[in-house]
Amino acid sequence: MQQDFDIFMEKAKSFHGDVCPGLVIGTRLTIAAMNALGMDPTKRNRDLIVFVEIDRCMTDAVQAITGCSLGHRSLKYFNYGRFAAVFYNQTSQRAIRVSPRKRPHISGEDIIQLYRTAPEEELVKLEEVSVDIDPSDLPGRPKRTDECSRCGERVFDNKCEIVDGKLTCRACANGAYYAVKK
Repeated sequence: MQQDFDIFMEKAKSFHGDVCPGLVIGTRLTIAAMNALGMDPTKRNRDLIVFVEIDRCMTDAVQAITGCSLGHRSLKYFNYGRFAAVFYNQTSQRAIRVSPRKRPHISGEDIIQLYRTAPEEELVKLEEVSVDIDPSDLPGRPKRTDECSRCGERVFDNKCEIVDGKLTCRACANGAYYAVKK
């Protein structure tokens, strides 16, 4: 176990750039969830989709170890701000939500060492869950392409909304996170 952990930790470190508590716990959570699903973390698992709940170091560990990514549409991001993820095996249709058990009030190297060495049952919480995935959110080629009636940009995979009876991208329908300078 420790040798495998060190290999995965090095992979995550190489991807992320350094070692921090989030990367270590992300590595432990990823290994635990994949093992619970009967998936080998040393192999590319094309049937795996991971839903991460935070945009922090943990997610880099998940991505580095699993190979799941936004570009492959096998990594999904929900902005919940929690160190948690759901690992979904498309073949078996099993889903495991993984999160750390209550964090002790220590920090720095002490927390890194604890996360590296604590027994899995003390560190990791695993829950069997169900996930409802819209077919347009599955990996693979776009299922549908539309054009926004306002800005004219292409919109993939049913991400348009109907505004005044017309297909409209979400940015035009609800306001964008950016503003075009004039």
